[in-house]
Amino acid sequence: MQIKRSPVRGSRSGRPIMALLDLLGRRWTLRVLWELRERPATFRELRDRCDRVSPTVLNARLGELRAAEIIERDLATGYRMTAHGAALLGSLAALNAWATAWDRRQRR
Repeated sequence: MQIKRSPVRGSRSGRPIMALLDLLGRRWTLRVLWELRERPATFRELRDRCDRVSPTVLNARLGELRAAEIIERDLATGYRMTAHGAALLGSLAALNAWATAWDRRQRR
């Protein structure tokens, strides 16, 4: 007997990887995560670190990442990675290594 799965947010197929790729593929999402990888940041600091992304877009991305429990907001320090967010960044480390090697090859 096969259990019918409900679609996850952002995916009609119900495949979690598709929902994650949809979230990560949205403009500025990866940049926000990258900027939070080492230390928390307030909204204004994040905006400055992200080359002054529009406040509307940044607010939308922060809301989506919070809803996905990838980041959280601390009143004292601002936005920061959750344990799930840190695990996601760990998973993206291999992609970063690949991109760095690819960049070196492209520069030859």
